[in-house]
Formats: sequence, structure tokens, C-alpha cells
Amino acid sequence: MRELTEQELRDIATGSAVLGTGGGGDPYLGTLSALRSRDQYGPPRLIEASELGPDDLVVFPFCIGSPVPLIEKFPLGKEMSQAFRALERFLGRPITAVMPAEVGGINSMVPLAMGSELGVPIVDGDCMGRAFPEVHLVTLTMYGIPASPFALADERGNQVVLQTIDNVWSERFGRTVAINFGAICAGVTYPVTGTQVQECTVLGSLSYAERIGRAIREAQAAKRDAVVDLERETGGAVLFRGKIVDVQRRIQRGWALGEAVLEGMDDDRGNRMVVRFQNENLVAIRDGEIIASVPDLITILDADSGQAITTEHLRYGFRVVVFGIPCDPKWRTPAGIDLAGPRHFGYDIDYVPLEERFKVRKA
Repeated sequence: MRELTEQELRDIATGSAVLGTGGGGDPYLGTLSALRSRDQYGPPRLIEASELGPDDLVVFPFCIGSPVPLIEKFPLGKEMSQAFRALERFLGRPITAVMPAEVGGINSMVPLAMGSELGVPIVDGDCMGRAFPEVHLVTLTMYGIPASPFALADERGNQVVLQTIDNVWSERFGRTVAINFGAICAGVTYPVTGTQVQECTVLGSLSYAERIGRAIREAQAAKRDAVVDLERETGGAVLFRGKIVDVQRRIQRGWALGEAVLEGMDDDRGNRMVVRFQNENLVAIRDGEIIASVPDLITILDADSGQAITTEHLRYGFRVVVFGIPCDPKWRTPAGIDLAGPRHFGYDIDYVPLEERFKVRKA
């Protein structure tokens, strides 16, 4: 167990935005929330999964909905703790620890803020190793672990606890509730034991995010290209360098759907790339050919700072680097590809690992 400093929280937020593939919400807002909780309630305590007892109860607090309304509607007040307490009441036993459902923007920081406020530790890991736009797209689903009971709450005091027949229905009903709560709301789900955490999740992902954030910060301080440090830290590769010349974005069924169009710069001059997203970046298409896809990570970085840009903040004129990172090995199994591969999102292609397209090592 270790207590996290202010700088470590900031580094986790920066690195989580990189791993979040454009989704998970604005990391700046999540950072403010975690820092405020730290000031009010004390530093969050990060533990390894090995420190959990086999019967300890762990849950996953997060924001569910579209990241666009998050810019104006911030569901990290009393509604998050109310959802936590609603689930605890439903389960009839105390919750031992919290853990991120995904590594991405605000949703990496939500458990850190909650841990400080509620006095429970945060497990170093998550259920994706990245961010995905649907509740059931987690490693727990591969292992047959149910999302329900699933508690949701809004800022008005409304609370809902879902009990569903499978995780796809948890996503459908949870998304519907989030839309009626104002397009984004607080959620707490996937109650699991310590043994299930150790066997069925992606371990060490918050520490991984922290290393990425620290690498970006140190590169900026030394005035060197942060992308080079990211390649070393993640085993990833630059897919494209260019300028955003168009962004199409719409809110549909509780998601931010759209694409960013880039014209190439430097070695990519004369080429064109389209990055399509559903909250998170799904595919990168260079001159009409898909060169990277889910479940591998595709993130868009500011060309000067190396900081990740979430999909709701993509704008015309930004000079960016499209960066690919190999996903966690769990997603490269037949079950992982079937659950969250390109065909799940409507792309009729086979998944091809980044390493087969580019000379990159696995992280």
C-alpha cells in the first residue's frame, strides 16, 4: 500500500488520458476532483491486488454516458457516493475497496477521489487496460462475471439499482438511465471478490499510467519530444503525423460518435488519415486502408506536448500525432476479439495486431 502524492495523481491522470484512446472523459476534471478529495479527506491509498483477501468485496465507480455533456455536467458530487451506498445497501455487506473500470481520463480518477472520501483503498488495476464505450466490454465479461447489481445516481437524488440477466442488458438499461439522468451520470457496478480481481482484471494499470504521465512530464521539462519517450514506455508506434482538417461529431444513443480527418505533415505529407470514434477511437484509416483497430489502443496526442486529446476536445487546426499501443493480452484471445474486436463495432475486418503492421515490441 502507498499513499499517492499530488504529483502522482497528476501523472496518473496524464497517463490515463493516453491509455484512454480518446475516451473516459476529460482528465483535467478528474484531476481536480481527486485533488479536492485528497485535500478534504486525505491521500488516496493505492494497493496491489495481492493485498486483497479472497472474500474482500471490490466495486467499480465510474461516469457513464457521453463525454461531451461532461464538459458542463460534472457527476462527481454527492451522486457518486450515493450510488456507492445504494449498491452497498443492496449487497447487504460493506465494500472493501474500489477500482477503475477502465483506464481513461476521468474514469481513472473517479475511484481515487472516491477512495479518499470513503476511506477505502484503490486497487492498482482496471478491467480494460484502456477505455471502451460500453459497460459490458470488460475482461470480467469474458470470465462470466455479472455487472449487476448496478447502481446509478444523479445530482437530483434519484437512484436506480439494476438487476439484469446479462451484461449486455446492463449496458442497455444503464445507458437508458444515463440518458434520462442528463446524458451522463454516476455508476457503481461489478461487485467482485478479491480472488476474482486477481484472476480476471488487468493488474498494475494505474502504475502503468503513472509511468506514462511521468515520462511526458519529464520530456516536457527537458524540452524533448515526448512521443519518443512514449514509444519506449509503452512499446507503441507513431501511426501518423498531421493536422486536423475536419471533425464530425454527434450524440447518439448516449455516445459521442464521429470522426477526425487529418492531412499529413513531415514524413506523412501528401497522405490522409481518418480516425473514427465512439467515445473512444476505434479505427485509424490511412488513405482508405485500416491500419489499426480495436482492441489495440489508438490515441491522438498534441504534437508539441505529447498530451492526449480526448474526442470531445478535437478541433480543426490541431497539429497531432496518432499513436498506437498494443492492448492487454486478454483482448487478443478469441474471447477478447469476439467481445471487443472490430466486428463488434461494425467493421467487417479481421483484427490484426499492431506488431504485425509495425515494428513495435509488446508493452
